[in-house]
Amino acid sequence: MGTLWFCLIAMMIIVYVLLDGFDLGAGAIHLMVAKTDEERRQVLKAAREASAPSKVLIAGTGIESAIETLRLTEYAAELGYDVALVRTPHFYKRVMQSTNMLAFYRTVADRSPLPVMIYNVPGFTGYDIPAEVVVELAGHSNIIGMKESGGDIAQVADLVSGTPAGFNVLAGAAATFYPALCVGAVGGILALGCAAPDACVRLFELTRAGRHDEAKALQRELVPIARLLGATHGVPGLKAALNLLGYDVGLPRPPLAAVAESVLPLLRDALAPFEEIPA
Repeated sequence: MGTLWFCLIAMMIIVYVLLDGFDLGAGAIHLMVAKTDEERRQVLKAAREASAPSKVLIAGTGIESAIETLRLTEYAAELGYDVALVRTPHFYKRVMQSTNMLAFYRTVADRSPLPVMIYNVPGFTGYDIPAEVVVELAGHSNIIGMKESGGDIAQVADLVSGTPAGFNVLAGAAATFYPALCVGAVGGILALGCAAPDACVRLFELTRAGRHDEAKALQRELVPIARLLGATHGVPGLKAALNLLGYDVGLPRPPLAAVAESVLPLLRDALAPFEEIPA
């Protein structure tokens, strides 16, 4: 694949990171499961080169084994990333006990050159890390937070209340971003930020400023596009939305398939209030 292709993919997987007290940053997160190891590295490199040096960079480095996760994390550190976002391993989810998850994250955190954030995305992995496991891991000096993408506000509240003040709980579901902020999430890492970045930033700022009526109204407006790009169509929907916005990010890799043509008008209508879509 050429340099231009990797730059386009890097653009697609750069998502808005909204975190109180930090600059806006970028994270290489989406689509990494469909990449070869060499492609993962090229994507991380392209995202690093496309980002301003002052921004906080979060690298998605989670792979099924601790050793491969550490190898990719070490490479991200060499590139100058600031944090490693490590999703829960899930292939063996039926036998994954709390002790297994504690051992995995402690092994990674003990050896990682970067601070580690846990990434829980049960909609894709089929595994939902128990809150009590996260609370225990939050005591590790090199585990600094978590991206919670389940969209369960009660779980976000439990994570916030059960972890130390310095442990950063970030929302990962745009459809419930406002309520997550209200129960104590300090920010979010949102795929919707690729397609409607200004609206996501605005929602964060309104909530942080205490302008809740405006924030609630904006959250309601964002729900349709957030659902289309999340639970309904996922990565194929996000790619289609970005293509509509004028970014040629191509088609999903099998087993994922492009959205049906009938979906494109729905995406166009849902995006229209937030972004200028080329004719």
